[in-house]
Amino acid sequence: MTIEDFRATHVVPHDGLAAWEAPDVSRPTEPLDPLLPVRLIDRRGDWGRIVCANGWSAWVDGRLLVAVPQEPPAAGQPLARTADPRPLFARVEESLSQYRRAAEDLAAGRLDGEAFRRRTRGLRVGMVVDGESVWLYDAEHERWVYCDGTRLSTYAASAEPVGPEATQVVDPRQPPPEEPGDTRVVPPAGPVTGPSGQPGDV
Repeated sequence: MTIEDFRATHVVPHDGLAAWEAPDVSRPTEPLDPLLPVRLIDRRGDWGRIVCANGWSAWVDGRLLVAVPQEPPAAGQPLARTADPRPLFARVEESLSQYRRAAEDLAAGRLDGEAFRRRTRGLRVGMVVDGESVWLYDAEHERWVYCDGTRLSTYAASAEPVGPEATQVVDPRQPPPEEPGDTRVVPPAGPVTGPSGQPGDV
C-alpha cells in the first residue's frame, strides 16, 4: 500500500494512544501520535490492528479509536444502523431495577446489610443525560460510551484491551475480581521506527 492509496478509517484520540507489537500488553512498542490517521485492518476482541500511511503496523485498544466519517450513502440508500443503543439502555434499566428492588427490600427490613451486599454485588450502572446527549457505562465491555440517540461511540475505556478468549460472564453472586493496576508502557531500548517513520519517534 502506497501513501497515495492509503485511506484512513480512524484517527488516534487527541491524547495519543499506547501501542503493542502483538495483542499482548507485555509487548509494548512506540505510542501513536495524537490525531494520527490510521487504517483498522483486524479486530480480536478489544484489540485492533492498525496500519499507518507509511506501512507501520501495531496493535492498539480498538475501543479508543475515533472513527472517520465515511462518504454519505447514495441517494435512496438506507443509512446503516451500527451500535444500536437500545440493548444497552435495556441492560442499564434492568441493573438499576435490580438495585432499586434490593434497596426497597433493605428499607422494608426484608434484607439485612449482608444480604443486600450479596444481591447488589457485581452491579455496575452509570448514566448521564444532558438533553439529547447521553453517556452510558457499558459494564459488559468496561467502557463509557456516548450516545446521540441513534448510535453509540466509545468515550473512554476503564480496563486493558482483551481478546475474545478472555470474554466472560460475571456472576453477581461471586466476589468481584481484583481491579487491574496501572500499566506503564515502556518503549523498547535502541532506535526504532515509529508511526511517522522517524527513528526514535515518540
